[in-house]
Amino acid sequence: MQVDKAMSDGKRAYEARRAAKAGMSLEKWLDRKEKQAAAQAREASAAKPVPKKPGLFSRLLEKAQKPL
Repeated sequence: MQVDKAMSDGKRAYEARRAAKAGMSLEKWLDRKEKQAAAQAREASAAKPVPKKPGLFSRLLEKAQKPL
């Protein structure tokens, strides 16, 4: 797995302890963690904020900029 090679020894040991605590193998733990990160990224990209209505001062400034 590519993630294993990019991880430092300390990080790999930390993730191995977390996997053991959850009752999983390290590979299964990392796959699950990767899938959760991908799902969160999809949710974040899908949820677009609603455009905010301009406030009072913004509207007044916009009116002031328009020619008579």
